[in-house]
Amino acid sequence: MRRSWIFQRSTRYLALLLALLAAPLPAGQSPGRDPEFQLVRLAYADAGGGFGFGRRRGGSWLTDAPEAEQHLLQGVSRLTRLLAAPDSIGLRPVDTELFDYPFLYAVEVGHWELSDADAAALRQYLLRGGFLMVDDFHGSREWEVFMESLRRVFPERPVVDIDSAHEVFHVLYDLDQRVQIPGIAALSRGLTSEQDGQTPHWRGVFDDQGGWCV
Repeated sequence: MRRSWIFQRSTRYLALLLALLAAPLPAGQSPGRDPEFQLVRLAYADAGGGFGFGRRRGGSWLTDAPEAEQHLLQGVSRLTRLLAAPDSIGLRPVDTELFDYPFLYAVEVGHWELSDADAAALRQYLLRGGFLMVDDFHGSREWEVFMESLRRVFPERPVVDIDSAHEVFHVLYDLDQRVQIPGIAALSRGLTSEQDGQTPHWRGVFDDQGGWCV
């Protein structure tokens, strides 16, 4: 059954999540309990064709899987109060199970392509309390591919630059620098950037109540 949405999305929700992640794991916490945090990857079709739903078949949405989340979730379980699932799951925008999970991760969205049905379903997810984090895309060409589908989700909402003073960047640590995380190509090229994306940004989409949703 779909769980009812009982929370209002806001930046305080993000701050609470970060605070929980930072708190130490209590002694004696039972490892047999159901996971309290499940990382969900957004499964999407690649622009230009191909879907690759399933880890054996590939697809841009599976970049760095499963190692990336396995390392992340091991750290979450070891260093925080949250009991995290040991691996991620992949869900499409139209999967009704998506509404069971408030946090959604999409990688390489410079290659995604959302259908009208995908966009409508993702819009409902976000307006009803979900949060989408996107990562690992570079330069003006990939940005425009990303925006082409995002405009189908939120044609009326702008993407705005987020100031370093925003509260979410000062919950646990003061994150005042926009650090560009290097990929493996940096080992051979000596550059953290790809294509023409030399300047990292913090950007987002907000709802009518000022809650951060993308």
